[in-house]
Amino acid sequence: MFKTLLNIFRIPELRNKVLFTLFMLAIYRIGYHVPIPGVDQQAMEDILKQQQKSAEEGGTGQNAASRLADYVSLFSGGNLQQSTIFGLGIMPYISSSIIFQLLTTVVPALEKLQKEGETGRKKIQEWTRYATVPLCVIQAVFWLSYIQNQQMVIPDFEGSTLFWVMGIFVLTAGTIFLMWLGEQIDEYGLGNGISLIILAGIVARMPQAIILLIQKSSLTANSATADQISMGKIFFLFGSFVVIVAGSILITQAQRRIPIQQAKHTRGRRVYGGQRQYLPLRVNHGGVMPIIFAQSLMLFPGLLFDMLYKTFPNQVMLFFNREFSRGGYVYLITEAAMIYFFAYFWTTVQFQPKEMANQLRDYGSFIPGLRPGKRTADYLEKVMMRITYVGAAFLCLIAVIPTAVSQWLGIPWQITAFLGGTGLLIVVSVALDMVQRIEANLLMRNYGGFLSGGPGQKGKRIKGRQY
Repeated sequence: MFKTLLNIFRIPELRNKVLFTLFMLAIYRIGYHVPIPGVDQQAMEDILKQQQKSAEEGGTGQNAASRLADYVSLFSGGNLQQSTIFGLGIMPYISSSIIFQLLTTVVPALEKLQKEGETGRKKIQEWTRYATVPLCVIQAVFWLSYIQNQQMVIPDFEGSTLFWVMGIFVLTAGTIFLMWLGEQIDEYGLGNGISLIILAGIVARMPQAIILLIQKSSLTANSATADQISMGKIFFLFGSFVVIVAGSILITQAQRRIPIQQAKHTRGRRVYGGQRQYLPLRVNHGGVMPIIFAQSLMLFPGLLFDMLYKTFPNQVMLFFNREFSRGGYVYLITEAAMIYFFAYFWTTVQFQPKEMANQLRDYGSFIPGLRPGKRTADYLEKVMMRITYVGAAFLCLIAVIPTAVSQWLGIPWQITAFLGGTGLLIVVSVALDMVQRIEANLLMRNYGGFLSGGPGQKGKRIKGRQY
């Protein structure tokens, strides 16, 4: 492995790509700590800490807006908890991309444009950039309204039009700059720029979690107090982290390979074709999108019942406020059901068995035992529905594990968040993509990859797990 790392820096082109990517990510991390003008950072930090402490103690003082800020920070690479210029992160651009991705399947004009090839995709990407700006403005207005209502504004800027103009402009410009930064990494760097920015934001939270774990750890076999974490729990956390990461890699790479037979063509005395190939169908076809949709929508019931409980404080509102808070039984059941729904929904939107069957027929290929056309399309749809059930079950497990461990073992959620959820799947997916890109560059120049064997051993490549 160390030899492979050295080989990366021996290739000038690959070395320049790696260094350029690291430089762009360093710029992102610098801007991550630049605050918005007019916001009292100390007051914001005190309020969020108070809400977090109330949530850990199981009280009703937990504000759902703090959960929203924490979720945005984890997923988008932003930092709303300190209200920096990159506070919104890259989420508005991601939201715009998802909207156009869904519209492509229902709007014939966009579908036709996408089929035009690179020209059409560039046009859709241009519209996606334009749609990002109004989304940034809308999200900035909501967040600045929350800041003003919580009295987190410096007295000189309170109630000032200048504060609103500066805040909206800075948050929007920060997201647009991150979007440009990601595109520069795409063109001159290594890997997907947007994904790497999100990865950097997630990984940057790990040192804080480790420090918190050290501060709350106890050297005794059992916890001395309720706030401390025993050595048994620490070993359980490390063991669970290794097992869950390995399982995430396994499911992310898992494929259901369907045999494809190519028809034979006779030209003169020669026979062409007849090769047997495989059509890979991913077990987790929806990727991380079902969890993103489910967790995003689960924020709204928490916000709603939090406001209703403050307006009408009674036992009924208290019950719903607790149950729809992170860790509540109803919350977990509803989240699992929504993950299953969005897993099938996203698969239905993205996977087109009829079009795939027509392409196989046009290229002279067929699935043995099935006639081309409708029979092939029905078979592909049936197989995809079955493996989506398994993939959705895995997503539910990954989404529930951090909350379950936090509630049952009394470990802070900032630590257990790395045992699963959206962040872990993004890190695993982006890391695998990065390794595959580096391996492709190394093998193209006759260098061994990360999984190459020693002298006299056959080299290996990262492949999809077969089922």
